[in-house]
Amino acid sequence: MMNNEVKVFRAKRDMSQDELSKLIGVSRQTIIAIEKKKYNPSLKLAYKIAKVFAVNVEEVFPNEVSLQD
Repeated sequence: MMNNEVKVFRAKRDMSQDELSKLIGVSRQTIIAIEKKKYNPSLKLAYKIAKVFAVNVEEVFPNEVSLQD
């Protein structure tokens, strides 16, 4: 599953799971699943989440894959 910092960014903004879910148009259960790393959001959803936090998508969903040979 994809690593993410959704919970951290939410906490920094004192935002509830419900508030975030309403802003991006998904259920609260979806936010819970993303935070628990049980659900990988689509690219479109990942960008919506990053936009709410006004950061790059890579900051919310850090890439663990090394591009070096």
